Formats: sequence, structure tokens, C-alpha cells
Amino acid sequence: MSDGKTRFGMSRADKERLLAAMRGQPVPGPDHGRTARRHIAPELLRFDTLPGYTEIRVQQAVARQAGLGEVFYVCHDGLATNHTCIGGRELLNFSSYDYLGLNGDPRIRAAADDAARHCGMSASASRLTAGERPPHRRLEKLLAGMYGTEDCLCFVSGHGTNMSTLGCLFGPRDVIFYDALCHNSLLLGATLSGATRIAYPNNDMTALAALLEERRYEHQRAVIVTEGLFGMDGCLCDLPRLVQLKREHGCLLMVDEAHSMGVVGATGRGVREHFGLAPDDADIWMGTLSKTFCGCGGYIAGSAALVEFLKYRAPGFVYSVGMPPPMAAASTEAVRIMLAEPERLERLHANGKRFLSLARERGLDTGKAQGFAVIPVMAGDSLTAAIFSQEVRDRGVLALPMIYPGVEEGKARLRFFISAMHTDEDLRDAVDAAAESLPIARQKAVAYAR
Repeated sequence: MSDGKTRFGMSRADKERLLAAMRGQPVPGPDHGRTARRHIAPELLRFDTLPGYTEIRVQQAVARQAGLGEVFYVCHDGLATNHTCIGGRELLNFSSYDYLGLNGDPRIRAAADDAARHCGMSASASRLTAGERPPHRRLEKLLAGMYGTEDCLCFVSGHGTNMSTLGCLFGPRDVIFYDALCHNSLLLGATLSGATRIAYPNNDMTALAALLEERRYEHQRAVIVTEGLFGMDGCLCDLPRLVQLKREHGCLLMVDEAHSMGVVGATGRGVREHFGLAPDDADIWMGTLSKTFCGCGGYIAGSAALVEFLKYRAPGFVYSVGMPPPMAAASTEAVRIMLAEPERLERLHANGKRFLSLARERGLDTGKAQGFAVIPVMAGDSLTAAIFSQEVRDRGVLALPMIYPGVEEGKARLRFFISAMHTDEDLRDAVDAAAESLPIARQKAVAYAR
């Protein structure tokens, strides 16, 4: 058979053409394989032809034509607290997640410096192989204690925490029910898992109950996924009802506390504390360290079995370098300060309610916000939101827009992140700037569209 003939005396290429004809498929020519390999469209080898890249360039061109400056990736000159400096100009800052005003605290800097001296700047490897350092376990034990869970595991990336956790815990025979406003990292983690993915409308427990009744029993494992405080809208999940539904339908429950830990609850222990629930009412508690806790990365708190499984199976932990020890030490100190200084939380809670009240008095649409640390001011279309942000900045306030595809088109907004460091004057000035700027932004957007 070395001449390329089959046992029937026919060449392999002729046999393939005959079989294709019998199946009603297009018949390949004699040089089909070689021709297909030779003709690769040049645009397939370039990144500037990606559909997403074209969309980015169109958005940038529209912004330039509308007379907008740089909207995103603005460079702060130094530490950003309730005030910041950009290009030598001081602005009121409502664009940072530093909810308790701890970033830059000398005690946190000292903790990071001490860890750097003793452990160096990097974990140098995956903690599974050669990267474990004492600051990691101190932070994990402290966080587990805050939740009342058996253990906790810290990842080097908050986004990667959600992707790796959902991606490795669930598979094709399972189902993930997720709130429609869940963060991108949760959606990508659900996709990575290969499980069936079913969205339910934001906080619509009636719709979720119906979906669980209809679809849960087609699958093996099931998990309900929600954010604690929704980072785009500033509203809390209905955690008590979620706990009830997960028990009624034999599901697990995962709560992403990226924006609620250190923000919600009398002592900052998140939505569990706010609603007075037990540690095991949710099975997977997730949070990030880059907001209230002045560091970087994410964590999962839960049972000892959950944490041990993730230590050996979660790709974002096993195959990634460990969190830098100075970051772990900094976050540990931030947690300790939060617990020791409850007045910071009191100011944050008061500031959130005050900003929301002032905004509504001025007729601003704050969407679903409930007066916690995240308060959107709805603008409508993406162009209006971008102009709105520029107008507000011209009045001395930094608040960045959330536009499509980060949110649905037509639901673009400015997000104001409230800090314990904001004064009443800061809050008033920001609301005044927003109230003055939004009508102007809408007029400019209409004029540009013409």
C-alpha cells in the first residue's frame, strides 16, 4: 500500500471524493488539502482586525470627535484618598474602592515593610511547590475567623479566584444559576466549568424559584451564584431568601463579597452579618482584598474540604505564583484596623446614606442603590455617560463612567464610590457637580448625534 492506494485499488484521495459524493457533501478537488493550507487570509494573522478591537477604535474616534479628553486610564500623581491629583490638578475623588480610607495608613505600610524585610517582595513560586510564607496563613486564618468558617484560601487575583473556583468545582453534568448582574469573573468561571448556565433577573426570587423547580433536577450538582453588594448598582442580594431556596432545592450557594466585605454589616463582616445569618448558610464565601483591605487578590472561605480541594485543584492557585507576602501582610493589618476602629464603618454608612439622599433631592436617578459604598447616577447611553464624566471632572470631581459592554447600552452611568474619608462638603460638592453636569451632557450628546 506504499503507493497511496487503498485495498480496493483506489487512491486514498479518490476514495475520499467518492465517500463525500455518496454522503451528498462537496467533493474536494485533487489538491484540496494543500490548497486549504496555503490560502490563509492575512487578516487572520493580525490583532487589529479583531471585531472587538474595531469596536474600541470606533468608541475612541467618537470620543475624540465629541471633544472628550482621556476618559479611562487616567494617571494619579500619587496617593488617591478622598482627594487626588491628576496632571497637577487636585480633584475630589469618587473613583477608588478605598471604602474605609485605609490605603496609605502608616500602620499598613509598616506591616508591608516588615513582611518585605523578612520574606522579600515575591512568593517566587506557586505556594503548592515552593511559595508558602507565614503572612499567607495569618491572613487566611484571620479571614476564616471573620466568616466563622473552617478555613480560607487566598489567590493572587480576585478575578482569577472566581474563574478558578467555579471552573474546577463544577462540570458538564452540573448547573449554575446566577444573578444576571453578576461580575464578569463569575460568568467566565461558569463558562469554564462546562456546566449548564442559567441566569435569573437581578434579585428576582420568584423567577429563581421557578427556574429551580423547572431545571435544577435535570442535573447533578447545582449552585446559586450572587454578589453580596452588586458592584454596578449598589444594591444588596436577598440573602435570606437565597438561603431558603438553596435548601429547598438541594443547591450550594456562592456569595461574591468583593464590594460587601468591609462595607456591609455593623462591624464590616459583610452580608452575613447584615442579615444575621450563620456561617454555613452559604457554602462558598468569596471576596477580594483590593478594595477595603488595601491589597491585591481574592479569597474563598468555607469548609476545610472545600479549601483543601481548591489548594490542589484550582488552576489559578496551583499554577500561579502566590500572593506577594507584603500584600498579605498589608491586608491582614487592614482587617485588624477595621475591627479595632468601628467608627470608620459608621462614617462610611453615614456618608453612603447622605450621598444617596442628596442625589435624590437633586432629582438624580440612582437606580437600585441602597446607600452603601457604591452609588450609580444613571446617564442613559454610553456617549452621554462619557460626556457626563468629563463635565463632572471639569467641575473638580473624578467619577468614571460605566459604558457598554460593561453595562447594557441604555443603562450607562457614573459610579460614585463613597469613602469614610469624604466630608459632608465633599458629598455636597460632588452631588452639585453631577446635578449641574448631567443636563449639559445630554444636550451635548444630542447635538453630536445630529
